[in-house]
Amino acid sequence: MLFPDHREAIVCVSNTPGANLAVSHNASLPLPLAPDQVLVRTVAVALNPCDWKMPDRFPSIGAVNGSDFAGIIVAIGSDVHTTHADLVVGARVCGAVHGANPADHMSGSFASYVAATADILMKLPEDVEWKDGAAVGGTGIAVLGLVFYEHLNIGFSPRKPATELETFPILVYGGGTATGTMAIQLLKASGLRPLAVCSLKSAELALSYGAEKTFDYNSTTCYTEIKEYTKGRLRHIIDIISDAASIKLCYNAMGRLGGVYVGLELLPDQRPTRRLIKPAWVMGQTVFGKELQLAGGYERPPMPSHRTLAKRWFAEVQEIWGKGVIRPHPVKVGQKRGLGAVLEGVDLMRRRAVTGEKLVYFL
Repeated sequence: MLFPDHREAIVCVSNTPGANLAVSHNASLPLPLAPDQVLVRTVAVALNPCDWKMPDRFPSIGAVNGSDFAGIIVAIGSDVHTTHADLVVGARVCGAVHGANPADHMSGSFASYVAATADILMKLPEDVEWKDGAAVGGTGIAVLGLVFYEHLNIGFSPRKPATELETFPILVYGGGTATGTMAIQLLKASGLRPLAVCSLKSAELALSYGAEKTFDYNSTTCYTEIKEYTKGRLRHIIDIISDAASIKLCYNAMGRLGGVYVGLELLPDQRPTRRLIKPAWVMGQTVFGKELQLAGGYERPPMPSHRTLAKRWFAEVQEIWGKGVIRPHPVKVGQKRGLGAVLEGVDLMRRRAVTGEKLVYFL
Protein backbone atom coordinates (compact mmCIF):
# COMPACT_ATOMS: atom_id res chain seq x y z
CA MET A 1 0.00 0.00 0.00
CA LEU A 2 1.24 3.49 -0.82
CA PHE A 3 1.25 6.10 1.94
CA PRO A 4 1.55 9.87 1.78
CA ASP A 5 4.98 11.40 2.24
CA HIS A 6 3.85 13.21 5.40
CA ARG A 7 1.03 13.28 7.92
CA GLU A 8 -0.87 15.93 9.82
CA ALA A 9 -0.20 15.97 13.56
CA ILE A 10 -0.42 18.11 16.68
CA VAL A 11 3.17 18.72 17.77
CA CYS A 12 4.99 20.60 20.49
CA VAL A 13 6.41 23.84 19.07
CA SER A 14 7.71 25.67 22.15
CA ASN A 15 8.52 25.32 25.84
CA THR A 16 5.70 27.62 26.95
CA PRO A 17 3.09 25.70 28.99
CA GLY A 18 -0.43 26.30 27.74
CA ALA A 19 0.67 27.65 24.39
CA ASN A 20 3.09 25.07 23.03
CA LEU A 21 0.99 22.96 20.65
CA ALA A 22 0.21 23.50 16.98
CA VAL A 23 -0.98 21.56 13.94
CA SER A 24 1.78 20.51 11.57
CA HIS A 25 0.88 19.57 7.99
CA ASN A 26 4.35 18.24 7.32
CA ALA A 27 5.03 15.75 10.13
CA SER A 28 6.96 12.59 9.30
CA LEU A 29 5.14 9.27 9.01
CA PRO A 30 6.06 6.86 11.84
CA LEU A 31 7.83 4.47 9.48
CA PRO A 32 9.41 1.98 9.33
CA LEU A 33 7.27 0.14 11.86
CA ALA A 34 8.83 -1.79 14.72
CA PRO A 35 8.14 -5.55 14.46
CA ASP A 36 5.49 -5.31 17.22
CA GLN A 37 3.65 -2.29 15.81
CA VAL A 38 0.80 -1.61 13.41
CA LEU A 39 0.13 1.54 11.42
CA VAL A 40 -3.36 2.93 11.97
CA ARG A 41 -5.16 5.53 9.88
CA THR A 42 -6.83 7.57 12.57
CA VAL A 43 -10.60 8.05 12.40
CA ALA A 44 -11.27 9.62 15.82
CA VAL A 45 -9.41 10.58 18.99
CA ALA A 46 -10.50 10.99 22.59
CA LEU A 47 -9.06 13.46 25.09
CA ASN A 48 -7.52 12.77 28.50
CA PRO A 49 -6.00 15.03 31.18
CA CYS A 50 -2.55 13.72 30.20
CA ASP A 51 -3.00 15.34 26.79
CA TRP A 52 -2.36 18.74 28.35
CA LYS A 53 -0.30 17.69 31.35
CA MET A 54 2.40 15.89 29.35
CA PRO A 55 3.26 18.72 26.90
CA ASP A 56 2.94 21.36 29.64
CA ARG A 57 5.18 19.53 32.12
CA PHE A 58 7.60 17.90 29.69
CA PRO A 59 7.69 20.02 26.54
CA SER A 60 9.83 18.49 23.81
CA ILE A 61 9.78 20.41 20.54
CA GLY A 62 8.67 18.17 17.69
CA ALA A 63 6.94 15.54 19.83
CA VAL A 64 3.47 14.45 18.65
CA ASN A 65 0.79 14.79 21.33
CA GLY A 66 -2.23 12.58 22.15
CA SER A 67 -2.98 9.21 23.71
CA ASP A 68 -6.32 7.58 22.83
CA PHE A 69 -7.49 6.85 19.28
CA ALA A 70 -9.59 4.63 17.05
CA GLY A 71 -8.92 3.84 13.43
CA ILE A 72 -8.20 1.29 10.69
CA ILE A 73 -5.05 -0.81 10.42
CA VAL A 74 -3.27 -0.07 7.14
CA ALA A 75 0.05 -1.89 7.74
CA ILE A 76 1.49 -4.37 10.23
CA GLY A 77 4.97 -5.00 11.63
CA SER A 78 6.84 -8.20 10.83
CA ASP A 79 5.97 -9.99 14.10
CA VAL A 80 2.31 -9.03 14.43
CA HIS A 81 0.92 -11.74 12.16
CA THR A 82 2.26 -14.39 14.59
CA THR A 83 1.63 -12.62 17.92
CA HIS A 84 -1.78 -11.13 17.07
CA ALA A 85 -3.31 -13.04 14.16
CA ASP A 86 -6.56 -11.09 14.43
CA LEU A 87 -4.85 -7.75 13.78
CA VAL A 88 -4.95 -7.55 10.01
CA VAL A 89 -5.05 -4.76 7.47
CA GLY A 90 -8.57 -3.34 7.46
CA ALA A 91 -9.34 -4.19 11.10
CA ARG A 92 -11.07 -1.51 13.22
CA VAL A 93 -9.06 -0.96 16.40
CA CYS A 94 -8.63 1.38 19.33
CA GLY A 95 -5.81 1.82 21.77
CA ALA A 96 -3.35 4.21 23.33
CA VAL A 97 0.16 5.47 22.74
CA HIS A 98 2.58 7.55 24.82
CA GLY A 99 1.88 11.05 23.55
CA ALA A 100 4.25 14.00 23.97
CA ASN A 101 7.04 11.51 24.57
CA PRO A 102 10.46 13.22 24.80
CA ALA A 103 12.13 9.89 23.98
CA ASP A 104 10.04 9.17 20.87
CA HIS A 105 8.71 12.18 18.98
CA MET A 106 6.88 9.92 16.49
CA SER A 107 4.60 8.55 19.21
CA GLY A 108 1.27 10.34 19.71
CA SER A 109 -2.33 9.80 18.60
CA PHE A 110 -3.29 13.31 17.49
CA ALA A 111 -2.22 12.56 13.95
CA SER A 112 -3.65 11.26 10.70
CA TYR A 113 -1.54 8.08 11.09
CA VAL A 114 -0.46 6.41 14.33
CA ALA A 115 2.15 3.71 14.97
CA ALA A 116 0.60 1.63 17.74
CA THR A 117 1.90 -1.27 19.82
CA ALA A 118 -0.12 -4.39 19.02
CA ASP A 119 -0.25 -5.49 22.68
CA ILE A 120 -1.99 -2.22 23.62
CA LEU A 121 -4.80 -2.50 21.06
CA MET A 122 -8.32 -3.88 20.98
CA LYS A 123 -10.57 -4.59 18.04
CA LEU A 124 -13.86 -2.73 18.03
CA PRO A 125 -16.81 -5.10 18.37
CA GLU A 126 -19.01 -5.03 15.26
CA ASP A 127 -21.79 -3.03 16.91
CA VAL A 128 -19.50 -0.38 18.42
CA GLU A 129 -19.42 3.04 16.75
CA TRP A 130 -16.19 4.92 16.08
CA LYS A 131 -16.93 7.54 18.74
CA ASP A 132 -17.36 4.88 21.40
CA GLY A 133 -14.26 3.02 20.29
CA ALA A 134 -12.18 6.17 20.62
CA ALA A 135 -13.72 6.89 24.04
CA VAL A 136 -12.79 3.42 25.31
CA GLY A 137 -9.33 3.94 23.80
CA GLY A 138 -6.63 2.41 25.95
CA THR A 139 -5.26 4.92 28.44
CA GLY A 140 -7.77 4.17 31.20
CA ILE A 141 -7.63 0.42 30.52
CA ALA A 142 -3.84 0.45 30.80
CA VAL A 143 -3.61 2.40 34.03
CA LEU A 144 -6.34 0.35 35.71
CA GLY A 145 -4.62 -2.90 34.84
CA LEU A 146 -1.54 -1.65 36.69
CA VAL A 147 -3.65 -0.45 39.63
CA PHE A 148 -5.51 -3.74 39.97
CA TYR A 149 -2.68 -6.23 39.54
CA GLU A 150 0.59 -4.41 40.22
CA HIS A 151 -0.46 -2.54 43.37
CA LEU A 152 -3.85 -3.57 44.79
CA ASN A 153 -3.22 -7.24 43.94
CA ILE A 154 -6.97 -7.81 43.90
CA GLY A 155 -6.58 -11.48 42.94
CA PHE A 156 -9.67 -11.52 40.75
CA SER A 157 -10.47 -10.56 37.15
CA PRO A 158 -13.31 -10.79 34.63
CA ARG A 159 -12.01 -14.26 33.67
CA LYS A 160 -11.82 -15.28 37.33
CA PRO A 161 -14.38 -13.21 39.25
CA ALA A 162 -14.75 -13.31 43.01
CA THR A 163 -17.56 -15.35 44.47
CA GLU A 164 -20.11 -13.93 46.89
CA LEU A 165 -18.02 -15.27 49.77
CA GLU A 166 -14.74 -13.88 48.37
CA THR A 167 -15.86 -10.40 47.33
CA PHE A 168 -14.85 -7.19 49.09
CA PRO A 169 -15.36 -3.43 48.63
CA ILE A 170 -12.98 -1.17 46.72
CA LEU A 171 -13.37 2.59 47.00
CA VAL A 172 -13.04 4.63 43.80
CA TYR A 173 -12.47 8.31 44.54
CA GLY A 174 -13.44 10.17 41.37
CA GLY A 175 -16.17 7.71 40.44
CA GLY A 176 -17.80 10.27 38.15
CA THR A 177 -14.76 10.63 35.89
CA ALA A 178 -14.11 8.63 32.71
CA THR A 179 -11.46 6.50 34.42
CA GLY A 180 -13.73 6.18 37.44
CA THR A 181 -16.70 4.78 35.52
CA MET A 182 -14.38 2.34 33.70
CA ALA A 183 -12.87 1.26 37.04
CA ILE A 184 -16.35 0.66 38.44
CA GLN A 185 -17.32 -1.54 35.48
CA LEU A 186 -14.11 -3.58 35.52
CA LEU A 187 -14.24 -4.11 39.29
CA LYS A 188 -17.86 -5.25 39.09
CA ALA A 189 -16.98 -7.59 36.20
CA SER A 190 -14.33 -9.05 38.51
CA GLY A 191 -16.94 -9.85 41.12
CA LEU A 192 -15.93 -7.03 43.48
CA ARG A 193 -17.94 -4.25 45.13
CA PRO A 194 -17.09 -0.81 43.73
CA LEU A 195 -17.97 2.14 45.95
CA ALA A 196 -17.76 5.62 44.41
CA VAL A 197 -16.81 8.96 45.89
CA CYS A 198 -18.10 11.73 43.63
CA SER A 199 -20.30 14.82 43.62
CA LEU A 200 -24.05 14.61 44.11
CA LYS A 201 -24.36 15.62 40.46
CA SER A 202 -22.36 12.55 39.36
CA ALA A 203 -23.93 10.06 41.76
CA GLU A 204 -26.60 8.81 39.37
CA LEU A 205 -23.96 8.41 36.65
CA ALA A 206 -21.69 6.32 38.89
CA LEU A 207 -24.61 4.13 39.96
CA SER A 208 -25.61 3.57 36.34
CA TYR A 209 -22.14 2.16 35.64
CA GLY A 210 -22.40 -0.30 38.51
CA ALA A 211 -21.33 1.43 41.71
CA GLU A 212 -22.85 -0.29 44.72
CA LYS A 213 -23.14 3.01 46.58
CA THR A 214 -21.94 6.59 46.19
CA PHE A 215 -20.63 9.09 48.73
CA ASP A 216 -20.58 12.87 48.30
CA TYR A 217 -17.06 14.24 48.75
CA ASN A 218 -18.54 17.63 49.66
CA SER A 219 -20.25 16.16 52.72
CA THR A 220 -18.50 16.84 56.05
CA THR A 221 -19.40 13.29 57.09
CA CYS A 222 -18.24 11.58 53.88
CA TYR A 223 -15.43 9.47 55.31
CA THR A 224 -17.41 8.52 58.42
CA GLU A 225 -20.26 7.35 56.17
CA ILE A 226 -17.80 5.22 54.23
CA LYS A 227 -16.36 3.71 57.41
CA GLU A 228 -19.86 2.93 58.68
CA TYR A 229 -20.91 1.37 55.38
CA THR A 230 -17.78 -0.79 55.17
CA LYS A 231 -17.86 -1.58 58.91
CA GLY A 232 -14.35 -0.20 59.25
CA ARG A 233 -12.91 -2.93 57.02
CA LEU A 234 -12.06 -1.02 53.84
CA ARG A 235 -8.59 -2.07 52.64
CA HIS A 236 -8.41 -1.04 48.96
CA ILE A 237 -8.70 2.49 47.55
CA ILE A 238 -8.21 3.90 44.04
CA ASP A 239 -7.88 7.69 43.92
CA ILE A 240 -8.39 9.08 40.41
CA ILE A 241 -7.92 12.68 41.62
CA SER A 242 -4.92 12.27 43.95
CA ASP A 243 -4.74 15.76 45.47
CA ALA A 244 -4.26 16.70 49.11
CA ALA A 245 -8.01 16.77 49.86
CA SER A 246 -8.78 13.43 48.21
CA ILE A 247 -5.83 11.72 49.90
CA LYS A 248 -6.93 12.99 53.31
CA LEU A 249 -10.47 11.71 52.82
CA CYS A 250 -9.26 8.35 51.51
CA TYR A 251 -6.86 7.84 54.42
CA ASN A 252 -9.63 8.68 56.89
CA ALA A 253 -12.01 6.24 55.16
CA MET A 254 -9.57 3.32 55.25
CA GLY A 255 -10.32 0.62 57.82
CA ARG A 256 -8.50 0.47 61.13
CA LEU A 257 -6.20 -2.31 59.89
CA GLY A 258 -5.03 -0.13 57.02
CA GLY A 259 -4.55 -1.26 53.44
CA VAL A 260 -3.39 -0.08 50.02
CA TYR A 261 -4.02 3.36 48.55
CA VAL A 262 -3.22 3.88 44.84
CA GLY A 263 -3.28 7.29 43.19
CA LEU A 264 -3.25 8.13 39.50
CA GLU A 265 -1.05 11.20 39.90
CA LEU A 266 2.26 12.00 41.57
CA LEU A 267 1.44 12.21 45.27
CA PRO A 268 2.13 15.62 46.85
CA ASP A 269 4.92 15.92 49.39
CA GLN A 270 2.55 17.45 51.90
CA ARG A 271 0.08 14.65 52.45
CA PRO A 272 -1.31 12.65 55.37
CA THR A 273 0.46 9.54 56.59
CA ARG A 274 -0.83 6.45 58.36
CA ARG A 275 1.52 3.71 59.43
CA LEU A 276 -0.73 0.89 58.20
CA ILE A 277 -1.51 2.41 54.79
CA LYS A 278 0.75 1.53 51.87
CA PRO A 279 0.63 4.39 49.31
CA ALA A 280 1.51 4.05 45.64
CA TRP A 281 0.82 5.89 42.40
CA VAL A 282 0.76 4.77 38.79
CA MET A 283 2.20 6.05 35.51
CA GLY A 284 0.15 4.27 32.85
CA GLN A 285 2.80 4.82 30.16
CA THR A 286 4.96 2.09 31.73
CA VAL A 287 2.74 -0.50 29.99
CA PHE A 288 4.89 -0.08 26.87
CA GLY A 289 7.79 -1.57 28.81
CA LYS A 290 10.17 1.25 27.89
CA GLU A 291 12.05 3.78 29.99
CA LEU A 292 10.11 6.97 30.73
CA GLN A 293 12.64 9.73 30.13
CA LEU A 294 10.82 12.31 32.22
CA ALA A 295 11.75 14.20 35.40
CA GLY A 296 10.43 15.45 38.72
CA GLY A 297 9.47 12.01 40.02
CA TYR A 298 7.74 10.88 36.82
CA GLU A 299 10.79 9.09 35.40
CA ARG A 300 10.75 5.28 35.28
CA PRO A 301 13.21 2.56 34.24
CA PRO A 302 12.17 0.03 31.58
CA MET A 303 9.46 -2.25 32.98
CA PRO A 304 9.00 -5.25 30.66
CA SER A 305 6.80 -6.93 33.28
CA HIS A 306 4.27 -4.13 32.83
CA ARG A 307 4.18 -4.84 29.10
CA THR A 308 3.49 -8.53 29.82
CA LEU A 309 0.72 -7.60 32.26
CA ALA A 310 -0.82 -5.17 29.77
CA LYS A 311 -0.87 -7.71 26.93
CA ARG A 312 -2.82 -10.16 29.09
CA TRP A 313 -5.10 -7.46 30.48
CA PHE A 314 -6.02 -5.94 27.11
CA ALA A 315 -6.91 -9.40 25.80
CA GLU A 316 -9.15 -9.95 28.80
CA VAL A 317 -10.89 -6.58 28.47
CA GLN A 318 -11.35 -7.29 24.75
CA GLU A 319 -13.36 -10.42 25.68
CA ILE A 320 -15.80 -8.66 28.00
CA TRP A 321 -16.18 -5.67 25.69
CA GLY A 322 -17.31 -8.04 22.96
CA LYS A 323 -19.95 -9.36 25.36
CA GLY A 324 -21.25 -5.87 26.12
CA VAL A 325 -19.99 -5.84 29.71
CA ILE A 326 -18.30 -2.43 29.45
CA ARG A 327 -19.18 0.82 27.73
CA PRO A 328 -17.46 4.19 27.55
CA HIS A 329 -18.10 7.26 29.64
CA PRO A 330 -20.84 9.46 28.11
CA VAL A 331 -19.39 10.76 24.85
CA LYS A 332 -19.52 14.31 23.59
CA VAL A 333 -18.48 14.55 19.94
CA GLY A 334 -16.85 17.82 18.96
CA GLN A 335 -18.99 19.96 16.66
CA LYS A 336 -15.98 20.54 14.41
CA ARG A 337 -13.71 17.94 12.85
CA GLY A 338 -9.96 17.91 12.47
CA LEU A 339 -6.85 18.54 14.51
CA GLY A 340 -7.59 22.23 14.90
CA ALA A 341 -10.73 21.28 16.80
CA VAL A 342 -8.70 18.81 18.88
CA LEU A 343 -6.41 21.68 19.93
CA GLU A 344 -9.46 23.57 21.17
CA GLY A 345 -10.52 20.48 23.11
CA VAL A 346 -7.11 20.19 24.76
CA ASP A 347 -7.48 23.77 25.97
CA LEU A 348 -10.91 22.93 27.40
CA MET A 349 -9.32 20.06 29.31
CA ARG A 350 -6.54 22.32 30.54
CA ARG A 351 -9.11 24.80 31.85
CA ARG A 352 -11.01 21.91 33.49
CA ALA A 353 -14.11 22.91 31.53
CA VAL A 354 -15.12 19.30 30.78
CA THR A 355 -17.11 17.34 33.37
CA GLY A 356 -19.26 14.24 33.11
CA GLU A 357 -18.36 13.65 29.45
CA LYS A 358 -15.60 12.20 27.28
CA LEU A 359 -14.54 14.53 24.48
CA VAL A 360 -14.14 12.80 21.09
CA TYR A 361 -13.17 14.40 17.80
CA PHE A 362 -13.32 12.98 14.29
CA LEU A 363 -10.38 13.79 12.07
